[in-house]
Amino acid sequence: MENLQLIQTVTIVALVIFALAMVAIGIISTRKAKTVDGFLLGNRKIGAWVSAFAYGTAYFSAVVFVGYAGQHGWNIGLGSLWIGIGNAILGCLVAWLLLAKRSRTMTHTLNVKTMPGFFESRYDCKALKIFSAIIIFVFLVPYSAAVYKGLGTMFQTVFPSVPINVWLLIIAVLTAAYLVLGGYVATAYTDFVQGIIMIVGVIAMVIAVVNSPNVGGFSNIISGLSQLKDGEQLTSWFGGASWRFLCVNILLTSFGTWGLPQMVSKYYAIKDVKSIKRATIISTVFSLIIGCGAYFIGSLSRLILPALPAGGVDSVIPNVLVTALGGGASIVPVIIFAVILVLLLSASMSTLSSIVLSSSSSISVDLIPAIKKGYSEKNQMLLTRILCLVFVGLSYLFATANISIIVNIMSFSWGIVSGCFIGPYIWGIYSKKITKAGAWAGMICGFLTVAIPTIVLAISGGSINAAAAKAPEMGVCAMAVSIVVVPIVSAFTKKFDDKFLEGVFAIKEEDK
Repeated sequence: MENLQLIQTVTIVALVIFALAMVAIGIISTRKAKTVDGFLLGNRKIGAWVSAFAYGTAYFSAVVFVGYAGQHGWNIGLGSLWIGIGNAILGCLVAWLLLAKRSRTMTHTLNVKTMPGFFESRYDCKALKIFSAIIIFVFLVPYSAAVYKGLGTMFQTVFPSVPINVWLLIIAVLTAAYLVLGGYVATAYTDFVQGIIMIVGVIAMVIAVVNSPNVGGFSNIISGLSQLKDGEQLTSWFGGASWRFLCVNILLTSFGTWGLPQMVSKYYAIKDVKSIKRATIISTVFSLIIGCGAYFIGSLSRLILPALPAGGVDSVIPNVLVTALGGGASIVPVIIFAVILVLLLSASMSTLSSIVLSSSSSISVDLIPAIKKGYSEKNQMLLTRILCLVFVGLSYLFATANISIIVNIMSFSWGIVSGCFIGPYIWGIYSKKITKAGAWAGMICGFLTVAIPTIVLAISGGSINAAAAKAPEMGVCAMAVSIVVVPIVSAFTKKFDDKFLEGVFAIKEEDK
């Protein structure tokens, strides 16, 4: 890279400005985070645009750009764009249409702030709340660690002399600072700012890479890819020989969001039913731009790079950007590069803050009060903030471990968390026929669908990597099993009485 020093200087300036803006939002938001409801849900007064961007930025992190887009774009080619399309249509549009209104209405009626709290009130079972809280806290750690790793890889490419652990630590400290100060309000409004940065960054990234000498413009993409060794595969719009693998990843990354607490919580906080329609459109458009942009860049990687980088698929996107934007002395590519780095930082921090808030509240709001009686709201607030710091610290430690495959770490976490919750959650907001036993069956079967094969494959294969390679398939199976098992078990087990169900499915006047 001819102008590495210039890129580093501009990037540092951009990062400092970005960091100061995030901390400022955190400080300003402090006054709105003085209660548990304010800290976790912004008092349920978050508007359409902010809610939509909060959902979208929590969805797409640096893992999507550095992990998924790099791996699938390199191996599959243009067909990988279907993952981005699937995420926008299934993971955003359909999810908002089917889940947002009912989730907002029921959690408002039951006065619950978290997914474990929802399970307790919907199924009249404190043990369900405790179990789900433990699942969230334990299994979202590797998820957030994957986000750290993805972003650290990108920054180490630009600053090769700085150890990756230093970048992970900087990300952790910055995320913890604005989250602990302002809670969900700070997260939501920083997500809005970060979302704008992400859109600008993705558009700039696409234009820069497409117009690089190695690609030569949109008109040369198909012809250029078709001339490569795997040209037939790379130019296939339906995944070619990888179509089954492609379908599995579309299902995992799209339907997985339906059962993830950090995604579902965005529905709880939106201020009214009218805002949901606008948020649905906004989040879908946002996801199309970000998701398709990321996978499109990944699909061009074979034109930019002569061979797979030494760092493997996780290094594909960083090296693509360095090659496309790192040459020459012009300041314009340097500024674009800096914007893209801030884009990746924005994407990761928004995801991290959502995960941290969900996992921390699962302990402070759901687990501890269920065990210890007379637990005050003041203590919940203090403990939630402390646990935010603890969770960030644990995620940092996990990220610094020697785990190389970002995608599989994230896939495993998505599968086991969403596999546990998706059935009891979706059926719980739609059907009065679902029983406590049905909810338990969905959670346990979803968990075991991932846990048992993981143990078997790890033992037979001699390492966890053998199981991690099958993480996407296990995650999809877990979600399917959970959705199927819940109504089947409910059909043969004791139903709730009508009076209880009337209270659960009641609708407050302002939610009609």
